[in-house]
Amino acid sequence: MRDSVFNCCVVPPHPPGEEEARGPRRTETMASSSAHFPNDKRFLIFFDFDETIVDETSDDMVVQAAPGQHLPGWLKDTYQPGRYNEYMQRVLAYLAEQGVTESDMRSVMEKIPSTPGMATLFQFLRARPPQDFEVVLLSDANSFFIESWLRRTGARQLFHRIFTNPATFNKDGRLVMRPFHSHDCLRCPDNMCKQVVVREYVARRTQERGRPYQRVFYVGDGANDFCPALALGPRDVVFPRRDFPMHRLITETHESMPGEFKAVTVPWASGEDVVQRLRKLVAE
Repeated sequence: MRDSVFNCCVVPPHPPGEEEARGPRRTETMASSSAHFPNDKRFLIFFDFDETIVDETSDDMVVQAAPGQHLPGWLKDTYQPGRYNEYMQRVLAYLAEQGVTESDMRSVMEKIPSTPGMATLFQFLRARPPQDFEVVLLSDANSFFIESWLRRTGARQLFHRIFTNPATFNKDGRLVMRPFHSHDCLRCPDNMCKQVVVREYVARRTQERGRPYQRVFYVGDGANDFCPALALGPRDVVFPRRDFPMHRLITETHESMPGEFKAVTVPWASGEDVVQRLRKLVAE
């Protein structure tokens, strides 16, 4: 449902100082091992979560915890294009009303299978010299779903930063999800424009490091992964999951607007496809 309604666009980064003037706009989860953030990484790699790291959509999978493993029609009918985050807030409220607990949802999340070859890709990243990869997760899911899966699989420490919609349990046991940030992109969902995140993160880290990364990589699948991929340059590499919305949008853009999409495109069906290309690129 989520990817089918998103049309993405190029969004300029906010001018310096604007973020501070607006006040806090996002929640950022940071690995405990990254309190002192390393500045010696050669490459920056972004990962989407749903149908990229895991082989399902976590928002759809949580419905397995509902009575009868389905949602009532009246609730599904409340969905409005571009307002998926608000819809999921209603879904989570409904699950709480039906007695679904934190443990129930965590159990569902922990059982989601990884995409083919993703374990191999994670193993490759872990085995690289420490100065190679700065690994970031960027997802329109939520922090509880993502953290539950990463911690169960032992993959949490691989990620230096996680950007996603914050979600915490209130005193009544309900998982309350909030929008990740506000932004000025008229065609992205109200709660997240991934290109804004990528642009601001790369700009901030480049300033902190005192130099740019050798290359930026982006691994994704959905239509909302196309928007951040537009921000990457000709030395950067985008890995769209083959025949998924991101891949189709890139292909259509190459055909209709040659030169508009600048990054090198490497479609993947397995994480092992990503590993093969990364091996060549890090050796250059």
